[in-house]
Amino acid sequence: METVALDGLDRAIVHALHVDGRASFSRIAAVLGVSDQTVARRYRRLRTTGALRVVGRPVAQRLGWVEWVLRIQALPEAANAIADALARRDDTLWVSLTSGGTQIVCVVQARDRRGRDALLLGQLPRTPQVTGVSAHCVLRVFAGGPTGWHGRTDALAPAQIAALTPGPGDRHGKAAALTPEDERLLEVLLQDGRAVYADLAEAIGASEMTARRRLDHLRRTGAVFFDVDIDPLLLGYDTVAMLWLTVEPSALRRTAEALAAQPEAAFVAATTGPTNLLVFAACRDVAALYEYLEFGIGALAGVRQVESAPIIRSSKRTGASGGPRTDGRSDAGPAARRG
Repeated sequence: METVALDGLDRAIVHALHVDGRASFSRIAAVLGVSDQTVARRYRRLRTTGALRVVGRPVAQRLGWVEWVLRIQALPEAANAIADALARRDDTLWVSLTSGGTQIVCVVQARDRRGRDALLLGQLPRTPQVTGVSAHCVLRVFAGGPTGWHGRTDALAPAQIAALTPGPGDRHGKAAALTPEDERLLEVLLQDGRAVYADLAEAIGASEMTARRRLDHLRRTGAVFFDVDIDPLLLGYDTVAMLWLTVEPSALRRTAEALAAQPEAAFVAATTGPTNLLVFAACRDVAALYEYLEFGIGALAGVRQVESAPIIRSSKRTGASGGPRTDGRSDAGPAARRG
């Protein structure tokens, strides 16, 4: 990835895409008070340099899938290679090295028991460089994923956020089921969440109208959401850490909701295992992480114990793989084609 610096307009565009990753350039431009071409040009610069990518991701809970957080202990000389191999898997969302480069933390979406067992009971235990594996089932997500991370950037005013926020849809009804066409749509969206409808139509072998209708249905039922893949360092977060919390069961929900409201908490989820709450914390620097541990975490009465592990390398952040497109076709509306 080329080194880039974000100015105020770049940050506003990133924030807009975080609110709605499929918002057209013309809609974003109207909210920001600039031209369509300016937004398209800024987005393309960030996209082609590898600084930013919008990714369409399935929502495990809405599809009846189960997410697992794996803590994999590996030999130091093999950890990087194992992390990169896990990042190439279709079922992994997030792969990073922590603890001096000997522990890999990986988030896996298991569609069924067979897929889960193949990885946990088959492939990983047979890897000689892997010395230990613990698996934590994600029970409930309180921040991150479809619920977003409100601390990522504050470039937009509340009225601008409201103007870009898509409709709520029906995310509490019956679990969604993916059709073969939906599966092919997701294959494209995982690489480029802003793929034009012509590309989506080609992927499913149907008309653009059908592709638009299928995608609208997936969004409305909460089966898919759009995430922004961007290096936290570009947003000013130099230190990212995993926090494994042990919380009094009676205080679990209250503590999780309090953490989810904190700007440092990029992801908060209740899990199984010896610890019961997982937090991905993003801070400006190491000193800010200390302040967060003392005053942000320490002020919560239900927390009994905290284990922290700074992330030293990320192999995968949002379930995406592959490099950015450079042909200029990546957009959710016609403005990019005019730019």
